[in-house]
Amino acid sequence: MKMQRRKFRIGDLAQKLHVDKFVIRFWEKEFDLKPQRSEGGQRFYEEKDFETFKTIKNLLYEKKFTIAGAKKQLIMHENNNKIIASQKTTIDTHPIDKKIIKQIIELKKLLLKLKKHL
Repeated sequence: MKMQRRKFRIGDLAQKLHVDKFVIRFWEKEFDLKPQRSEGGQRFYEEKDFETFKTIKNLLYEKKFTIAGAKKQLIMHENNNKIIASQKTTIDTHPIDKKIIKQIIELKKLLLKLKKHL
C-alpha cells in the first residue's frame, strides 16, 4: 500500500509554526521558496516544507540571524543534509567508521564558515 504525503495549507503551516500567514508569505519571497499550488492557486506544503520554515524561524527568532545571515545558514544546512544523505549511501556499501564521517562533516562546516569570512 502506497503512503500519501501529508499536505497542508498556509493556515495550517502558520499554526504549526506559531506565526501569522503573512510571515510565511514574506519568508517565501525572501528565501525564494516555491510551494506547490493547486489548480486554483492555493499554496500546499509538505512536511519537508515545514522543516525548512521551522529552520528559518529558528535562525531568525532564536539565533537572531538577519535575513541575509539566515539565507547563508540555510544554504549551509541544505548542503550538510546532502552530504549526510550521500554518506549514508556510502556507509551502506562501504564500511566507514562513523567517527570519521562526523569529523568530515565538522570539517566541511568549518570550511564553509572560513569561506564565508573570505
